[in-house]
Formats: sequence, structure tokens, C-alpha cells
Amino acid sequence: MAEPETRATLIDGKAFAGGLVDRITAAAGRLERDHGIKPALAVVIVGEDPASQIYVRNKGETTARAGMRSDTHRLSDATTQADLLALIQTLNADPGIHGILVQLPLPAQIDSAAVLGAIDPDKDVDGFHVVNAGRLAVGLPGLVPCTPLGSTMLLKAQLGDLSGLHAVIVGRSNIVGKPMAQLLLAENCTVTIAHSRSRDLPALCRQADILVAAVGRAEMIRGDWIKPGATVIDVGINRVPSKDPAKAAEGKTRVVGDVAFAEAVEVAGAITPVPGGVGPMTIACLLANTYTAACRAAGVEAEHLNA
Repeated sequence: MAEPETRATLIDGKAFAGGLVDRITAAAGRLERDHGIKPALAVVIVGEDPASQIYVRNKGETTARAGMRSDTHRLSDATTQADLLALIQTLNADPGIHGILVQLPLPAQIDSAAVLGAIDPDKDVDGFHVVNAGRLAVGLPGLVPCTPLGSTMLLKAQLGDLSGLHAVIVGRSNIVGKPMAQLLLAENCTVTIAHSRSRDLPALCRQADILVAAVGRAEMIRGDWIKPGATVIDVGINRVPSKDPAKAAEGKTRVVGDVAFAEAVEVAGAITPVPGGVGPMTIACLLANTYTAACRAAGVEAEHLNA
């Protein structure tokens, strides 16, 4: 008799994010009712990048649906760095604004690091400021980058206590890889950060109880790199040609992760799909950070938002 097929549990980030937004909406409503504070997010976009425009619109709509104030500042491609920094200083000084997000990429004439560094760390809802990176590293309260925060929420919802598990993170960016390592260390995982210079990357990945793929290369991590039963968090969002040759010839694309999903789903215990896994958590955690920032600015204890 043939052995029954085993396939990984799909971690539904879209459903989890929906529940998180519902909890944020309720908490934000109570904050406004009880303390007269309506959490407010200011989003700044410079230029006409189509992907950025869509992303900013989605952020604005989701923020408004959550009962928060959403201010979008649209600046031209010709905006100078001085003008952008002046706007950020105005937003920093505005007590009615609790979160500031500058959409990347910025035009070539603007130094992104200087702009991100100018945001008040207590309003830095992206969690990219060096002060927030330092707070995370030493275990102090701060605003945490949204994608690693959302990934950690999904892991805890799937696995419960993460203590003692070996987590391997493929990727060492300041946006995902490094903060992900800090968050998992705080959950008492044993953490390995692997990257382009790591020797025998497949062997490192096979040691992982938790494998986080955040390298930005389409389907790089193969099924035979995964320890049977491991939990896989695929952060990658990569556009590749459509599987349909006719559509590919027309330039049509599809979105895939950093993990070869069809192979991985036969080996892993649980896995985030792409799309529909980590992606929806990013905007939900942006709202969570905005709510948290509003509470801290008012000296009010933020409600616990985990499921």
C-alpha cells in the first residue's frame, strides 16, 4: 500500500493579517474614545514610480479602514533633498502625526540614508532608524521593521513557543535579515545568519527548524535544502516570466518567492505561500506600529495585539 502524501501546512498570512487589522481597528477606536487620540500616519512619496504609487494607495486605504488618519504627501521627481528634509521636520514637530513613512526608492538626487535618519525614531513606523535598530538589538522598546515583525507573529501563531529552535535566516539586510535575527534571539531561538559568502548554504539550511528566506533571488532555495518538517517563512517577492509561453512573450509575469514552493511544500511542515504569506503582514504591522507610536506619544499603555 502506498504511503499517504504529506504536504506542508500553508501559513495563511492574508487571514492572519485580516485578524490583526481587526484587532488594531478595535484598539485604535478605544484609544480615540477613551483618550481623544486618533492614530495618524503620514506617508511621503517622491516621484511617479508605478509600484510605489500602488503600494502607497493600498497603505492609505488600509489605514483609513482601520479608523486611523491617513495623510499622503505626493512630491515631484524634481524635489530636492532640502525640501524633503524640511517636510520631515514639519511632520516630526506635528503632535497630531504619530507615524512617518517615506516610500522608497527615492530619486537619485536624494540620499535615502539621510532622509530615513531625519525621521523622529519615535515616529519611525518602518523601524529603519539606527536608534530603533539599536533598541531592538539590546532589547529596549522600539519600533520594529514590519516584515520581520509580521514573520515572527506568523511563526508564533504556527509553532507557539519558539525556545530552543534553530532558525536559519538566508539574507542579512538591515530591513529583514538582521532584525529577524534579533527578534528570534529574543524568542530564545538559536540563530544562524547565512548569506552570499556562506559556505555550503544547502547544508546550513538543512539544519533549520525555522528557515527564513530573505535573499531576493527567485526560487533559490530548493526543496532538498529543507529539513523535513521545518517551518519555512518565504519573504521573497520576485517577478518572473509567466509559465504560459504566449503570455511570457507578451511580457506577462508572475510572482514567486525565494523558495521553490512546489518542491518545498512536499518537505516542509509548514510554509508561507507567495503571494498571500508574509506580504499582507507588512501593511498590518505598519498599522500596529502606528497604533503603538500613538500610545507611547500619549503615555498610554498599548493593548496586546497578538491573537
